[in-house]
Amino acid sequence: MKDGGIEVNYLAVLVASVASMVVGFIWYHPAVLGKPWMALSGRTQADLEKEKKEMPKVYGISYVLSLITAYVLFHVMTLSLNFFNYAPLMTGLTSAFWMWLGFMMPVQAAGTLFGDKKWKLFGINTGYQLASLLAMGLVLGYLG
Repeated sequence: MKDGGIEVNYLAVLVASVASMVVGFIWYHPAVLGKPWMALSGRTQADLEKEKKEMPKVYGISYVLSLITAYVLFHVMTLSLNFFNYAPLMTGLTSAFWMWLGFMMPVQAAGTLFGDKKWKLFGINTGYQLASLLAMGLVLGYLG
């Protein structure tokens, strides 16, 4: 289906969104970076237990947000493919990286600077954003 002159592969966008969620589940798992993230965020296991009934709503909203990100990344990749003529997988990775470097990381860094937050927490969170975008870029490059 065309959107603004771009043929959008909606299946690729859906799969890329799922890939982002999978990366998040792994990244923030207690055996990976979940424990340091909780400590740096000032959260406890009791806090998470209290928030448990809200989790389906939170994950639902998070998935919709990842759909938006994958959709926009698909458009950026399509424009890059047409302009630079790179291979699709390389376009996925480079587009994802530059989107992270130019848009996500600076916003998160500013939030850390002005929010008096911890830089280790910034590293965990922005690292997830990079890994998530790279996973989306791989999926979109492969399926798109």
